[in-house]
Amino acid sequence: MELELEPLRLPSDNERPFVIAGPCSAETEEQVMTTARQLREKGCHNFRAGVWKPRTKPGGFEGHGEKALPWLQQVKKETGMLVATEVATPEHVELCLKYGIDILWVGARTTANPFAMQALADSLQGVDLPVFVKNPINPDIELWIGALERLNQAGVKRLGAIHRGFSSYDKKIYRNTPQWQIPIELRRRIPELPIICDPSHIGGRRELIAPLCQQAMDLGVDGLIVESHCEPDKAWSDAKQQVTPDVLDYILSLLVIRDETVTTEGITQLRHQIDELDNQLMDLLAKRMRVCREIGQYKKEHNMTVLQTNRYNEILEKRGAQGSLCGMAPSFVAQVFEHIHEESVRQQIEIINK
Repeated sequence: MELELEPLRLPSDNERPFVIAGPCSAETEEQVMTTARQLREKGCHNFRAGVWKPRTKPGGFEGHGEKALPWLQQVKKETGMLVATEVATPEHVELCLKYGIDILWVGARTTANPFAMQALADSLQGVDLPVFVKNPINPDIELWIGALERLNQAGVKRLGAIHRGFSSYDKKIYRNTPQWQIPIELRRRIPELPIICDPSHIGGRRELIAPLCQQAMDLGVDGLIVESHCEPDKAWSDAKQQVTPDVLDYILSLLVIRDETVTTEGITQLRHQIDELDNQLMDLLAKRMRVCREIGQYKKEHNMTVLQTNRYNEILEKRGAQGSLCGMAPSFVAQVFEHIHEESVRQQIEIINK
């Protein structure tokens, strides 16, 4: 379905990016107000703080709940900034409306639960507030779009998406792997939907925030939501991924914002070359699949299994090494040939079962 969207109407000094910043958690009134004042001095217009903070394991600081909402009210009154917090239940929504919260976002764990999303959607019927939806924990674009659709069907038209990366058992550089191809695909499917990046949760470490912000801008992301704390090292939650307002201001000042609409004659010619090469790739893939079908027929006649593991491993190893020599990441080459192999197996199974 197509989403019926309206502009978010969030204040910003620049058209792009708009920024939402503030601490991971609202810890104390002093901490909230000090951080908010410092951010406002740096030109921030939109303040965020977690009021309900369910943790992966019990025992950590899980937020003050309703007690912290008057602190956000005070931020709004004193600084003029819009205030934002995460909601996960209808009760959260009811309290946010009671205390005049301006912006809501839905966390990754809630996005992954259609029952919870429908309950939130029902509670937001007739509410005209910007609502951002974080990607689900696992890389499932349909689940992400489904959450957005549920809210939209309830009448929420000021919608945005937050890319916060995806959980992975195999931890490497990032806390959550970016898998940029998924928000790129979301933009392709719903081009009018604003997408903002959460570099704090993707990186998990403050030194990764600056390069992630720049990468997001290079990919045409509309805005950023960044965790900023007046004393990050003393934060009660996610201390390693928060930066001071001074550091955030410095990061933002260094961003290079590229024009995503200018098209020159030179790039048009290069795109024509890409189109021609893509046509050649499709022709080669078609020829490869034709040979695979012939192999499938041979396997059928000789009562052989479709999957030949040794041969598959040989392909991955050989093409991965070849990709490295050609300046491509082995992981990229492996993914390409995994998909090619998957389609080859599908076609051979089709032949064998005829």
